[in-house]
Amino acid sequence: MAARPYARMITSVLESLTRRIEIFDPETGNLRHPLFVTRPEKRVLLVIISGDKGFAGAFNANILKMAYQFINANTDKEIDIEAVGRKGRDQMRRRYPAAVFGETEGSDQEGKRGPRGERKAPVEVTGDHPGLLEKLEAGRVFELAKNIIARYVREEIDSVYIVYNEFKSVISQRVVVEQLLPLIKIGGRRIAGAVEPTLEERERAAEAARSAGIELEAADTQEADEEAKNFGTAEVDYIYEQPAEELFAGLIPQYVSSMLFHAMAESVAAEQAARMTAMDSATNNASDMIDAYTLLMNRVRQAAITKEIIEIVSGAAAV
Repeated sequence: MAARPYARMITSVLESLTRRIEIFDPETGNLRHPLFVTRPEKRVLLVIISGDKGFAGAFNANILKMAYQFINANTDKEIDIEAVGRKGRDQMRRRYPAAVFGETEGSDQEGKRGPRGERKAPVEVTGDHPGLLEKLEAGRVFELAKNIIARYVREEIDSVYIVYNEFKSVISQRVVVEQLLPLIKIGGRRIAGAVEPTLEERERAAEAARSAGIELEAADTQEADEEAKNFGTAEVDYIYEQPAEELFAGLIPQYVSSMLFHAMAESVAAEQAARMTAMDSATNNASDMIDAYTLLMNRVRQAAITKEIIEIVSGAAAV
């Protein structure tokens, strides 16, 4: 995969800011930003990133399977589900009830909803976002991230996890469960679970890539990655227009949004790779079926012609 300069630069700036400010307040001992505050996990938000369409093999099934495993492993917690993608939304709606929210007055500028009604079940669907991945836009993703951040700050939820298909290459994707909130370390990822593709799936994807003329060797991005890492990380005294504390507090939501956008972009790329593999398999199966039925048709035709010849020869011999 190519370097991701925008996310890397936000991370680098935040890392440089943490060297200039204390994350902990020296007077109270509390964390300066509420997104770093950890609480016992009693209420969990699970963001499921699936596809909007089918014809992608086991892409959506694997994501939903991982989501169900996470839910079944946390039966002692209340779980809210945000479904991104029609396939995940439809499956979650069939299995779990939708959360009930009251009406709000005025605009919803901070991602705040009306008062939540009584829970119908330990697992509820609190929102869905079909079509978000068809044309992935940073603004729409930031709106979703802002809503999630607001709910975490108001202590409506204690942690946030994302289930998505991580794209490494055309022949290598894995389904992961990644913890989004609370933040522990800038630039660090916390993978709570992952499922690697089987050898058979890798071989099938490689064959599909070769059929499509796609280069299987990963591009060398070491130089670009090193250049991105050097941005804002040198041990020098940078001059910021605003106080470092204000910049840090303002960039943290952007950082969370970039993490969410990254997961969605990875999912879109992985879905296209899975669809390519599935369509290649479908094409090969159709070709095999055509060959098999053509051979069967020729055999039947040949048998019919042979039978007619035998009947003619037998009739001539009898005369």
